[in-house]
Parts: sequence; structure tokens; C-alpha cells
Amino acid sequence: VLGGLAAGAYVFFQPQAERVLAAILPKDDDYKGNGAGQVMFTIKSGDTGDTIATNLHKAGVTKSHDAFYMLLLRQKPEPEFQPGVFKLAKQMSALAALIALQDPASRVASSVTIPEGTAEADALKTVSERTGIPLAQLQQAATAPADFGLPAEAKTLEGFLFPATYTFAPGVSAHDAIKMMVDRMFQSLDAAKVAPADRWKTIVLASIVQREAGLKDDYPKVARVFLNRLAQGWDLQSDATVAYGNGNTHRVETTDAERADAGNPYNTYVHSGLPVGPISNPG
Repeated sequence: VLGGLAAGAYVFFQPQAERVLAAILPKDDDYKGNGAGQVMFTIKSGDTGDTIATNLHKAGVTKSHDAFYMLLLRQKPEPEFQPGVFKLAKQMSALAALIALQDPASRVASSVTIPEGTAEADALKTVSERTGIPLAQLQQAATAPADFGLPAEAKTLEGFLFPATYTFAPGVSAHDAIKMMVDRMFQSLDAAKVAPADRWKTIVLASIVQREAGLKDDYPKVARVFLNRLAQGWDLQSDATVAYGNGNTHRVETTDAERADAGNPYNTYVHSGLPVGPISNPG
């Protein structure tokens, strides 16, 4: 329905809009019609109308920056652009480009949602399924945490793939997809005023709290319990860490035998302090 309305609006308003633009733009500064061919156009998070106008012109979609930007300035209310990749054409009128960028049917990127507390193995599998990136390529890229700026202690990406909804452009590489998620985690840590030197221990503890606490309101309470235990030199005694060390990323329940297993490096019943690494990707 919205697509039909958008198309109808284009047919009805195009002549008027083009006449208005013709009056304020230099002669031959705007194309006419829907254009031809195909252009994959990307809007990044934070792009302004001025940025989009510039990029449309550089991509050969619009004839000039001003053709699109001057049209934006006359929109009430001001259009809101969503990040993503859009299928456009070469030599579109500014109005045709504007309508296409606001039409959900023009989006061609893959949307991937990583829930809070998801383990690395499950996160990579989800990204592969939704984007078409071979899982083997994601797993291979994940074997080099240092390539993404992770702390020296990190042997895997666990804990540093920020849980959120991502929009990946067609053809995105395994490295770039992972980098987007890791960079988002760094942004979150910086926003929380976590110093780079404290990132590792912060992520490790947050990953445990994420798995142990059932509700958001419980996060501070669970965190305080663990911080108190660490301060007193007591064992954390987290079932979630024990389960993770046994390869169980979807449950926190453990048996007496599992809690007594000193061979599990994530067993915080028998090993003091924080475990050897994060056990989930915390939000």
C-alpha cells in the first residue's frame, strides 16, 4: 500500500516539484524521470542530507548536489533516512531519488539481529545465515582477534560482538562484517567511560552477568554479588561459566560433577578470580 502511495505521489507531484526546482536551480542541473540502469547506493548511520546529496551526485544518480539538497530543504516535515543499501538508477531526477530512498522496497541489504547474551559461535552462524557469507570465512576471520583491535588477552572474539541489529551491504566481507560488530562494542565501552586498559575485565564480568541475570533490573544486583566475591577473594561460583566451559551456551544449569571438574578452565567453583575469558556477548 505504501509503495503504491509513494508511486502515486511521484506521478502527481513530479511535474510540480520539477517546475519548482527548475526555477531555483541553474539550467539543466537536474535529470528528469526515473533514470536507467542500476546503482547500489549506501546510506551510513549518521549521514546528513548534505552528505547524501553529495554521494548521490558522485554515484551518478543525480545530476548535481544541489538538485537533491535543495529539494530536501523544501520538504515539510524533513525526510528521515534509514541506513542501508538501496537499489537506485543512473540519472534519476532528484524527486525520483528521494522517493526511492524512502521506499522500503528499494532496500537490498541484509538485516541481522544478535540478541544479548549470544555466544560467538551462534552469532557468527546467524550472520552467515542472513547475509550469505560462508560460515567458514567468518570462522577463519575470527581466528585473528588482534586484527580487530581486541585486547591482548583475547584468544577469540567472544564478548566483543556487540548484540544489536545490523544492516550489511550486499557482498560485505567476513572481516568487515565482524569489524562492524566489534567497533560497535568499542563504541559502547567508550560511551560507558571504560578505559581501554579495563576493557578485558569489564567484558569478562559483563558476559557473566548477562548470562546469570534473567532481567535487566537484576543486572546491578548480580554484578554487585560477583564484585563482592572478587573483593573478598572468594570464588565466583557461577554456573554459567561452568556450563560455557563444557560447550553449553544455551543453559546455565550444571551438575555436581561439572562443578567439581578442575579440568574446566571456566569453572569458577574451583578456579579463583574471573574466568579465562568472556562467556557471551553482553549488551
